[in-house]
Amino acid sequence: MEVDRRGESEESGDEETRRKSINGEQDTTQPSTSKESPVDMETITLDPDEEVRHFWYLFTLSLRQNLIKKIENLDGLRSLQELDVYDNQIRKLENLQNLTELEQLDVSFNVLRKIEGLERLTRIKKLFLLHNKISTIANLNHLTSLEMLELGSNRIRMIENLDSLASLQSLFLGTNKITQLQHLEGLHNLTVLSIQSNRITKMEGLQGLCNLRELYLSHNGIELIEGLENNKKLTTLDIAANRVKKIENISHLTELQEFWMNDNQIENWSDLDELKNAKTLETVYLERNPLQKDPQYRRKIMLALPSVRQIDATFIRF
Repeated sequence: MEVDRRGESEESGDEETRRKSINGEQDTTQPSTSKESPVDMETITLDPDEEVRHFWYLFTLSLRQNLIKKIENLDGLRSLQELDVYDNQIRKLENLQNLTELEQLDVSFNVLRKIEGLERLTRIKKLFLLHNKISTIANLNHLTSLEMLELGSNRIRMIENLDSLASLQSLFLGTNKITQLQHLEGLHNLTVLSIQSNRITKMEGLQGLCNLRELYLSHNGIELIEGLENNKKLTTLDIAANRVKKIENISHLTELQEFWMNDNQIENWSDLDELKNAKTLETVYLERNPLQKDPQYRRKIMLALPSVRQIDATFIRF
C-alpha cells in the first residue's frame, strides 16, 4: 500500500482537535516544535515481506487522510479487527479477503462506485461507506453479523438487497436519491433509521420495524404523517423540513422523547394534543412554522406539553 505524504493533512485522535485543525486554531495542549524530521520521506511503501509481517498481531489500523489509491499488502494482518482508510482516493474494495477477523471497516470519503470484495468478511459489525459514488446497495447478503451500515452521501436511488441483514440495528442512507421507503420488512432488529435529504414523499413500508426507536426523515417532500401504527417504541421522530400541514396519527407514540417538526406548515395549536400521551417528551422543535408567529409561542407550548424541557434550540428556564 503506497502512501503519498506530500499532501497529508494533520490527523488527531479526537473530534475537538480535528475541529481546531479545520478552523485553523492552534492546539495549545501539544508542545510546539520547529525541528524538522531528520529523514525527508515523501513516500512510504508498506512491503508485505518486510514491514507488515512484523505487525501480524495488530488489531486496529488507521490510515486516514492520505492519498492512498489502492488497498493492498495487508494480507499478513490476520488479527486485524478495525481498518480505517477514511478520506483517501480508493476506487475499489479489494485485497481484503484474508482479513477475516475484521469487525469494523471505514472506507468513507473515497471514490468507490460499488460494494464488492467483502464476501469473506463475515464478522463485520460496522461498515462505513459514507460519501462515495455508490449507486446500488448490493453484495451484502453474507454480512449476517452487520449491526451498522452507513451509506450516506452516495448516489443510491433504491433501498434494496437488505433482507438477509437480520442483525442490522442502524441504517444510514441520508443525502442520496431515494424516492420510496421500501424493502425494509426483514430488518426486525433495526432501532435507528436515517433517510434524511432524499426524495421521499410518503411515509410507508415501516410496518415491520417494530423495534424502531429513532426515525429521521427530515428534508424530504413528505406531506402527511402516517404509517407509524406499529412503531410504538419510537423515542425520536424527525420530520423537519418537509411539507406537513398537520400533526396527526402519532398519539399512540407514548415513548416519544424528541419530536422535530420545524420548517413545516403547522398552524393549529390543537395539533399539539397528538403529543399529550408522550409523558416523557423533553424536546420539541416547531420553529419556522406558522405557529411561531404567535407572540405567546413558547408559553403555549409549555402549557400544552408540561414535560417539555427544550423548545427549539433553547432550554426552558423555571
